[in-house]
Amino acid sequence: MKPLVSICIPTYNGAQFIAEAMQSVIAQTYPNLEIIVSDDASIDNTLVIIQQLKQKTSIPINIYHHKPNGIGANWNNCIKNANGKYIKFLFQDDILNPICIEDMVQVLEANKSIALVASKRELIVETSYLNEETEKWIKGYGNLQEALQLPLKNGMRILDRQLFKSDLFLCSPLNKVGEPSVTLFRKDLLKKTGYFREDLKQILDYEFYYRILKKYEIAILEKELVKFRLHQQQATNLNKGNDSSDYIAYDRIIYKEYFKFLNKEKQIDYLKKYNPFVKKYYLAVKLLLKIKRRLHL
Repeated sequence: MKPLVSICIPTYNGAQFIAEAMQSVIAQTYPNLEIIVSDDASIDNTLVIIQQLKQKTSIPINIYHHKPNGIGANWNNCIKNANGKYIKFLFQDDILNPICIEDMVQVLEANKSIALVASKRELIVETSYLNEETEKWIKGYGNLQEALQLPLKNGMRILDRQLFKSDLFLCSPLNKVGEPSVTLFRKDLLKKTGYFREDLKQILDYEFYYRILKKYEIAILEKELVKFRLHQQQATNLNKGNDSSDYIAYDRIIYKEYFKFLNKEKQIDYLKKYNPFVKKYYLAVKLLLKIKRRLHL
């Protein structure tokens, strides 16, 4: 029998799109699935719709009521209640291509060095969300791996920890993998990498990916196996004004957890910023140069 895949769907007031998302799971060509729904106290018809769909499929659908404590806590609650060998996230407003699970599982079953597989995604932009800012987002984040120029082999590109040495690692887009909906990963790797950080609001997905990348490879399939929806109410937009602390925290995370993987230039930049002794040294050098310039005037 093919290994069980847990489709993890964290929900909160997702009535507008949840039926379409779940129907895309039901339509999968892969036969051995379960659906884990972790609901953050929805007050719309999200759970009613899910219950209705539960009666129309043989795929087990387990619903867990979760006390809201941030999106990371809800994501982790999904995983903790999952029974599968593999975890496949699907957000309530996204859609899976029918062959998505089948193609992704095939990659992980055949490549033990790969711990997480992602795919390109097709963007669905709701008409009400079409504006200049959205077009700018699509231009900057439509193809997350484009600038990396990774070689294509057997329909996929491989990310390894050499990414950390790249000059592009800390350049936009910081997320070089994709949103959780485009990923599938081995559940047992969490014993070594840990779960999603619950103190982060906006960057917890790629902070998690890079923890994986320190030890394993990540594959990016060239096929668009997921449809990622852009609309006004998605969590990404709701969190936009609240995530500046995340990026400050991320900068410190890079210094603390990834310093040895960075190239020399970035290492020096981080030492200047965070190492008190190096910081004082460069400030002293800067001051001396300033004094010398004045003396020559």
